[in-house]
Amino acid sequence: MGRAFQNRKESMAKTAGMKTRLYSRYGKEIYICAKNGGVEPDGNIALKHLITRAKKDQVPAHVIEKAIDKAKGGGGEDYEGARYEGFGPNNCMLIVDCLTDNVKRTYTEVRQAFVKNDAKLGGPGTVAHMFDHSAVFVFEGDDDEAILEALMMADVDVTDVEVEDGLTSVYAPHTEYNKTRTALIDTLGDIEFKVENISWVPQTMTEISDAEQIEQFDKLVAALEDCDDVQNVYHNAEVVE
Repeated sequence: MGRAFQNRKESMAKTAGMKTRLYSRYGKEIYICAKNGGVEPDGNIALKHLITRAKKDQVPAHVIEKAIDKAKGGGGEDYEGARYEGFGPNNCMLIVDCLTDNVKRTYTEVRQAFVKNDAKLGGPGTVAHMFDHSAVFVFEGDDDEAILEALMMADVDVTDVEVEDGLTSVYAPHTEYNKTRTALIDTLGDIEFKVENISWVPQTMTEISDAEQIEQFDKLVAALEDCDDVQNVYHNAEVVE
């Protein structure tokens, strides 16, 4: 279903533990977004879109409200972003984005996840140059030429438009997120986005088909996502079973 789906781990909160981690991650992100850009969604477009995404992932209203209320207080935790890069089975590449109030703790947890699963943690820039930091939108439709023309008319610096299995995927530089989203809504009207986020999209994919490597990869991603400070795990692995 296109690179966006290859690269994105769906937020399918099937257990209480997964739901708790999902709510925690959204809570941190909403808190920081509101603290830095203002607590009113109408005046903070990034916050407005983030709340919309949280609701789509079935994050309860009280979790969203608590994060915004905390930001209103002006104090609270002092989170900062941390990014780690490395290699997994068959030399597939991973980017791990975190929000943390203790970088040393986060680094230790991420490093252990790599080491315990026979993966290699690299330095900054080790693999990021093989990914595009992109605004990604996926929605139902198959007229890629019309979408591309509309985006160009709106002066959006679109990177690519792909159609596969009845879904259209639009890629643009991450700085063009709001502009791209507005242009798509103006063109298509009441559109339901399957995906609307800023993501690290791989330029090439690495196939993993060996059963042992697939198991190793799944354990590595699960271990990373179990870390409380990890917000997102991006990779270029294409699992072929």
